[in-house]
Amino acid sequence: MNFQDISIKPWLITALDQLSIKAPSEIQSACIPPILDGQDVIGSAKTGSGKTAAFALPILQKLGEDPFGVFALVLTPTRELAFQIAEQFRVLGTSIGLKQSVIVGGLDMMSQAIELAQKPHIVVATPGRLVDHIKNSANAIHFKRIKFLVLDEADRMLTDNFAEDLEVIFDTLPKKRQTLLFSATMTPEIEEIQFSSAKKPFVYSCASRYDTVDNLDQKYLFIPSGVREAYLSYILQNDFAGKTVIIFASKPRGCEILRILLKEMGLRSTALHSQMSQNERLGSLAKFKSGIVPILISTDVGSRGLDIPTVQVVINYELPADATDYIHRIGRTARAGRGGLSISIVTERDIQILLNIEEKTKKKMVEYTVPENPVLELLNQVNLAKREASMQLIDKDFGRRG
Repeated sequence: MNFQDISIKPWLITALDQLSIKAPSEIQSACIPPILDGQDVIGSAKTGSGKTAAFALPILQKLGEDPFGVFALVLTPTRELAFQIAEQFRVLGTSIGLKQSVIVGGLDMMSQAIELAQKPHIVVATPGRLVDHIKNSANAIHFKRIKFLVLDEADRMLTDNFAEDLEVIFDTLPKKRQTLLFSATMTPEIEEIQFSSAKKPFVYSCASRYDTVDNLDQKYLFIPSGVREAYLSYILQNDFAGKTVIIFASKPRGCEILRILLKEMGLRSTALHSQMSQNERLGSLAKFKSGIVPILISTDVGSRGLDIPTVQVVINYELPADATDYIHRIGRTARAGRGGLSISIVTERDIQILLNIEEKTKKKMVEYTVPENPVLELLNQVNLAKREASMQLIDKDFGRRG
């Protein structure tokens, strides 16, 4: 099947050709026709399967037929994902003079209010910051004629964390609209949602809640908790030298400790976490995406939606307690048909978490072995680097910024 077969217009096919995208993915083939027909849609597929284009293409095509005011609102749980979605809309919509705005926390509200007042065609937002504008910049909100509402990463958006903000946002939207929900994981909350349309939504799901892609090699490294940093340093210096790696840690402090530690060990890395300003986060991602820095150390703010096809390895420095978070983390590699490797560092405290993840995903991880002696030779150097990292964070008063 090609894009012409699913009624995509030539101007969009040209834009796709320029991105070397020649044929639709499964979720695009399934979901684009019903969206173009005016149906509400729920789409679920594994990470890296082209979900963003599955809603961006039909929205842009409809916008090209009748360009006016704020045409679509896309809500997403993280700032990084908001910018990434906006970039896909920008690239695909260049030929129709697309105007768009990204509304997320950490950036100047006044500038955002001015952008919103100019009625961009596409608004991509995180719920909290958009609610701030609804309450404080009401004159800038022009949502009454919106044709599309999209919830991306819908499994996360439909949790209690966002419920209050979504209620405020939905009150500003017209009842007559198309609602599109997309997620890598299908949850009971998504399945039970009531749409404004009297007709049932079109539902496409080719992934269960815990599915992972077949070309992703999942392994675990079982070691004592006291030597995690030494083993991490060794495999980065030896096994994965020259490779593009994302390391996931649980907390911002852990990310910063690792960033400084790896720097002391001669490894270039950058961080991504909530204690950074939005401009710092964008700068860090830009350095990693462009290949200037080969290692990104991130909390779970980087586990959803980041589409960086060149990521070869994902390392869970600390295993997440929730199997769904594990699925999203390892989904940062093996994207768009490429292969990938994930390694989860498992200590004596993590055995039950590992067993739970294996039970949910129905996949047994293979043990990853590393020679012990060369790692132990690094131990003194790593401990010195860790002490230096801790001292630098104390000097910076890390974690107490407003």
